[in-house]
Amino acid sequence: MVKNRKEINMLSIKNGFKNFTINNKLLPVLEDINLQVQQGEFIAIVGHSGCGKSTLLRIIAGLNQFNSGSVLFKNKEITEPNIERGMVFQENRLLPWLTIADNIAFGLDHIDKKTKKILVENYLKLVNLTEFANAYPKQLSGGMAQRAAIARTIITQPELLLLDEPLGALDALTKIEMQREILSIKQEKQLTMILVTHDIEEAIYLGNRVIIMSSRPGNIKKIIDINLPYPRNRGSSDFAYYKRIILQEFFDNSAELFSSEYEI
Repeated sequence: MVKNRKEINMLSIKNGFKNFTINNKLLPVLEDINLQVQQGEFIAIVGHSGCGKSTLLRIIAGLNQFNSGSVLFKNKEITEPNIERGMVFQENRLLPWLTIADNIAFGLDHIDKKTKKILVENYLKLVNLTEFANAYPKQLSGGMAQRAAIARTIITQPELLLLDEPLGALDALTKIEMQREILSIKQEKQLTMILVTHDIEEAIYLGNRVIIMSSRPGNIKKIIDINLPYPRNRGSSDFAYYKRIILQEFFDNSAELFSSEYEI
């Protein structure tokens, strides 16, 4: 948990259940989800594929709803998307016919041209893409495109940023660079963040708390506080300790722990 600050409850989920109907059969996806997220926290959610992690994120974004239970943002029920809650998806979803600057400015039609230009310049600088303002998405690497997608989301100044495996398709070195970038953005913009990831090391490196989901129907199996200062040393014994206790929630014996690639 984040220390030395007044805790303000930003997000509250109580008794959340979600089902899908497939071929006229009820498919339970999420079961009895209960979670409190404090302002300024970085929450990382891990779990097997299909356990409902992304569905939970979409519910928080207002793109889906629970069948029963409640999800409150700043004590108000979430029933639809709102710019207070921004979401970055697995794919960058940039519009290929627009330049990077125009992609980042896409949601700012309500702002006058001069203010918009200044904002876009500031956010291009924030994600280190100033030199690529007039480039098109196909001219960017995967990491650069995801930085542009993050800038497009946070330029509307959300209070809560939802990240749905945005780094999953990147190579290992680019992923590490992007993780550092995300932490830098969080610090500068004072955002609350919730990340869904399959990468346990990523969850430990970024998160104040790691939420471990059970297999479908997804339930919060365990919550682990990561009591390590930033920036975190992936090679430290403390980092290895957290990695081991999280892996123990997914594997039954030590041989599997050491043979695992630490992704689920």
